[in-house]
Amino acid sequence: MMNLRSERAGDEAGIRAVHIAAFPSALEVELVDRLRDAGRSTVSLVAEMESAIVGHVLFSPVTIAGDGAPGGGLGLAPLAVLPELHGRGVGSALARRGLEACRDAGHAFAVVLGEPGYYARFGFKKASLYGLGNEYAVDEAFMAMELAERALERARGVVIYSPEFDLFKT
Repeated sequence: MMNLRSERAGDEAGIRAVHIAAFPSALEVELVDRLRDAGRSTVSLVAEMESAIVGHVLFSPVTIAGDGAPGGGLGLAPLAVLPELHGRGVGSALARRGLEACRDAGHAFAVVLGEPGYYARFGFKKASLYGLGNEYAVDEAFMAMELAERALERARGVVIYSPEFDLFKT
């Protein structure tokens, strides 16, 4: 049986292990550590099975540089699940619960840079439909969703991730 809960002290090693197993480089591990150390880990959830961490999702603050920019946005990144558990609903459960926690905490919107076919199931739409761009010059894979009604109605501009994400800029 799977249990979802907020990250707590002592989870760091388990979270690192999941990200190392899930991604081809250690950049995501470094990102999680940097966001946590900077106090920007706004919503961080783990999935456990038999008391072992098998998945992790993190949401951190983003801003929009532009006109009509709402505050209170979060970026979903990263989301990781142990490879042997892919396709078993762990990532979906983490994403859904994480978005629910973001909404409950009063955040206005969320963005993600990821696989459109995967993230659309949670309500994400191409961010350019809301007039939003990003620092990475990505279109199809950059998506947004309103967590509060009409939160992105007047938003126009570039979504800016926190400085910890600079390690992904080439």
